[in-house]
Amino acid sequence: MGQGHIHYHQHDDKNGHEHVHEHGRSHHLHHHLHDDSSNLRTAFFLNLGFTVVEIIGAYLTNSVAILSDALHDLGDSIALGMAWGLEKHAAKEAPARYSYGYGRLSLLAAFINAAILIAGGLFVLSEVIPRLLNPEVTNAPGMIMLALGGIAVNGAAVWRLQGGGTMNAKVAMWHLLEDVLGWVAVLIVGITLLFVDLYILDSILSLLITLYILYNVLGHLKKTAELFLQAAPEGVDLSQLDQRLRNIDAVEDSHHTHLWSLDGDHHVLSTHLVVKQSADHDQIREIKQRAREELDGLHLTHITIEIEYPGDCSMVENQI
Repeated sequence: MGQGHIHYHQHDDKNGHEHVHEHGRSHHLHHHLHDDSSNLRTAFFLNLGFTVVEIIGAYLTNSVAILSDALHDLGDSIALGMAWGLEKHAAKEAPARYSYGYGRLSLLAAFINAAILIAGGLFVLSEVIPRLLNPEVTNAPGMIMLALGGIAVNGAAVWRLQGGGTMNAKVAMWHLLEDVLGWVAVLIVGITLLFVDLYILDSILSLLITLYILYNVLGHLKKTAELFLQAAPEGVDLSQLDQRLRNIDAVEDSHHTHLWSLDGDHHVLSTHLVVKQSADHDQIREIKQRAREELDGLHLTHITIEIEYPGDCSMVENQI
């Protein structure tokens, strides 16, 4: 906070309490969502186009493994198309009823995509396990050619999505990273099969890669669920943050401090600061400035700070 392009609007309520709201950085949120939407669109068309190539290649090489990967990529394409659509919608200006905008649609897409990726991983496992017992012969030269194309296409898509800010873009990147690693495995197996008939290597590598991807996606799914439940962002100790606010000169106490995330990258905070009875208008301005400095670096899109005097708070929190 405290940068020139960030604006805070304050007003006095009917009891004389002062509130400060941060409405800045909303342009940053929309710009970030627009970038992620553009990257998802590119990833979608790259993935869908190569899926068609895979299906044809599976027929020409008589490879059931590649056909299974093509079906998996088709599922990825559907998931990426949905992620692109929701991400694009999330960047739109929302009506007054949705005061925080459509940013959490991105979070919903991340949750759905993670579920689809887990289902796809389980499908791959169902195909891999029987092949461990009965390895099948595949066309090694054809596998190598398709693998090189798959690495190039999916690698380009991963590069576009790398560093995406929203959870949606991060989960979508794992969709494509799974494909890259899968094609690397196909390339290794294809080259190996040019020299030895160890067809079981295909199943072993596919099993390891699928388990690795499932492990990471389950982690993202857990984080997404935590965001839905409005948990404080990772790496932020809310009790320590509260204590730093209490340590500000002329602040006697703080309560009702809440910190949650809209989409995993843009956060919202509200708090009540109880100041000394003798605090005047200039001191309150200084307190609010100090509070914003303490909150700097938290990627806060919206801030609400209510200033109270001892005994003024009438807010009651519901407890379950």
